[in-house]
Amino acid sequence: MSPLAIAVIAALGAAIVALWLAAKLRAWRGSRRARRRAARAGAGEDRAADLLVAAGFTIVERQACVDWAPLVDGEPCVTPLRADYLVELAGQLLVAEVKTGAAAPSITTAATRRQLLEYCIAFAADGVLLVCPERDEIHRIVFPRAPSGPYT
Repeated sequence: MSPLAIAVIAALGAAIVALWLAAKLRAWRGSRRARRRAARAGAGEDRAADLLVAAGFTIVERQACVDWAPLVDGEPCVTPLRADYLVELAGQLLVAEVKTGAAAPSITTAATRRQLLEYCIAFAADGVLLVCPERDEIHRIVFPRAPSGPYT
């Protein structure tokens, strides 16, 4: 085999090894980020439980699950949902959702707003709470019905 052919094969082998190593590094960094995020969320949920109890709420269930079945073209589409907490206060059942970070603990964040509305309906709750343990805040969210009439 010629020296040029050996050099080409060696270069291809080195490129394959480099691509493989880069993929492994990306996966490791991504899983490390996911572990940090999960740890932050878990700590946030623990802190949120303390906040809720201190505010007078009774924790009914942690990681409460329900199978919700909205109808799609008349057919039920079963969707499992899991809320952080079901809590009770003054005879009312509320869903408490814990959000950490900069953007998520805000009703102006579309994904958070939609999740809270979905939970309010699916759990047949009397209301929803948005809990931000990093700021020691508990917000009760009320979704008013839209007025009837023409929309502009």
